[in-house]
Amino acid sequence: MDTRNAILTASISLFARDGYAQVSMRDLANAVGIRAPALYNHFKDKETLYLESVRHAFRGKADALAQALSSGASAHERLEHYVSCIATVFTDDPDSRRLIQREILDGNEARLRALSDQVFLAPFCNTLVLAKELAPERNAHLLTVSIAALVVHHIDIGPLRRLLPGHRPEHEEPACIARHVCSLLLHGISSAQKPNEQGVSGT
Repeated sequence: MDTRNAILTASISLFARDGYAQVSMRDLANAVGIRAPALYNHFKDKETLYLESVRHAFRGKADALAQALSSGASAHERLEHYVSCIATVFTDDPDSRRLIQREILDGNEARLRALSDQVFLAPFCNTLVLAKELAPERNAHLLTVSIAALVVHHIDIGPLRRLLPGHRPEHEEPACIARHVCSLLLHGISSAQKPNEQGVSGT
């Protein structure tokens, strides 16, 4: 198991940095310090290793997101917990974000479908339930996508966002991003600034 976990850990970093097509089994073996044929003792081929690496990268995150959504709190409180969890896990683990970005850019339908079915389906369905509870009059699919996209995009464009007028150091904090996104989702763009949004809007 130690060797297997070492392979998965190294694979996450390499696939996130270079993309699926640019990483060979020899590259992965070199990163772990083993011979390439030894990889096949643990994974039958590169695609199997890749999918298991992504599952490994998101396994703990999916559990954390599910826990944030499954409490007995109100829908608004569960949204706050969920958004805060997304902001924290993706800020702390840039490799996971890069894996998603690379797959979307590559556009390989077979791998995207495998990731959808094996990695992202359960968290998405859990968020659908919350979306229907929060706003039954809205399209739950689009709202579910928007909740995650609002958070992750703030993090993704951080290197550019920091150079633009109005940026403050606290805008890099996951809690600050989460407060802003929740305020936007729950109160809209035109409502009065909430007390816990002080320092977020830039006013």
